[in-house]
Amino acid sequence: MTEPYAVRFSAPAAKTLDALPEHIEDTVWDVLDAAAADPWGFRQFNADDPEGQDVRHASVGQLSLTYWVNRSLRRLSVINITWLG
Repeated sequence: MTEPYAVRFSAPAAKTLDALPEHIEDTVWDVLDAAAADPWGFRQFNADDPEGQDVRHASVGQLSLTYWVNRSLRRLSVINITWLG
């Protein structure tokens, strides 16, 4: 079995994560666990961009995460977290 991808946060995403209520932060980590196991399991951020296949958008309810899949380092870089709550 292949190891899941490591997760890193951009500075703005880390700041947003710190400000979220605990139950939403737990949901962020649940979504990232799923994304780390299957980075391409969520939809492409911009389906019209043929070179942007590694930028993905994961949404669950009012929570959305945008991340970039760094294949060579086996890392997910969280670019943005949006919570409409």
